[in-house]
Amino acid sequence: MVFLRPILAQTQSIRRFSTAKLRDILSKDIQITPSKTLKSIPPNKDLVFGQSFADHMLEIDWNNKSGWEAPRIKEYGNLSIAPSATVFHYGLECFEGMKAYKDRNGTIRMFRPDMNMNRFLKSCQRLTLPEFNKEELLECIKKLLLVDQRWIPSERGYSLYLRPTAIATQESLGVGPSSKSKIFVINCPVGPYYKTGFAAVSLSATSHYVRAWPGGTGDAKVGGNYAPGIRPQMEVGQKGYAQNLWLFGENDNLTEVGTMNLFVFWKNAQGEVELVTPPLDGTILPGVTRDSILSLARLWGEFKVSERNVTMPEVTQAIDEGRLLEMFGAGTAAIVSPIKNIFYKGRDWPIPLDPKDSSSQAGALTKRFADTIMSIQYGEVEHEWSVVVKQ
Repeated sequence: MVFLRPILAQTQSIRRFSTAKLRDILSKDIQITPSKTLKSIPPNKDLVFGQSFADHMLEIDWNNKSGWEAPRIKEYGNLSIAPSATVFHYGLECFEGMKAYKDRNGTIRMFRPDMNMNRFLKSCQRLTLPEFNKEELLECIKKLLLVDQRWIPSERGYSLYLRPTAIATQESLGVGPSSKSKIFVINCPVGPYYKTGFAAVSLSATSHYVRAWPGGTGDAKVGGNYAPGIRPQMEVGQKGYAQNLWLFGENDNLTEVGTMNLFVFWKNAQGEVELVTPPLDGTILPGVTRDSILSLARLWGEFKVSERNVTMPEVTQAIDEGRLLEMFGAGTAAIVSPIKNIFYKGRDWPIPLDPKDSSSQAGALTKRFADTIMSIQYGEVEHEWSVVVKQ
């Protein structure tokens, strides 16, 4: 009990402050300090994901006595954080991945940013990081986009990737909720995931390592979900596979592929044409692209759409019986990632791509989802998911 007292005291203290009326994020109070020196922007053809960062960043500090301080847009640069900050020792960190686009008229657009804010808040809550007003934070991010708008590529297929991040900054080695925190947002221009068009990937089905587990943090976008996946990726990479297909449980349930959600398009055992993805059972990240694909498929109404468990033995049986049509991953970076092969229990299982085109690297449905979502993102098709950032 002696050991637990500091943790319990801290938890009770945080609980008191969380119910008090603390200052929230207010976009009207934002402080903008333009960078004195603007950097050169790499040509689109030279862009490497996460390598070139825009001139400015957004930073907002919080403490449990007064709440959120005024948001600041300032020159991109290093953070000053104590080596004893909780984030470094216990992984109290979460983040988001979202993009901004320019349409053919030069208008800045965002794709379903409300969903990113919902997930960001949920991730913060899971880690006891402070809550925030989602609409106000999004307004701050929009102002950052306006300040750094010259960094948003205008060519189709290119965009500005945004990385909102929340970290615990309390100077303490005690395990418990942090009394200080910080949100920051950085931006980097990125090109198409596949520079020369789709490139179908080979996977290695993995059950020796586990990406997430019931009651864990698989449904939150926390750094602790990603670091443990690096070694498994390196191991399968040495064998010629692009990523892991994460399996879970004694039945080898499909979960995710690398850091993406997973979709199976097949004729199921009942003979129905079906698009199926694993359910949001706490082990699956609720991806924005995942939700978009499900929504579009249900709107089209051309085949059954399901969120349910699927096992790897069911997939291999469907391959043997000629019922598997396509498989693909889905996420912000690539929209969709076609799958052409899965190594499972000592052998490679070929996944169909496009039966009408032997040279194709993606199935017809996979390409359809990519084209439809991209058309919305770039404002070629007017849709409520495409949010215009007003000057």
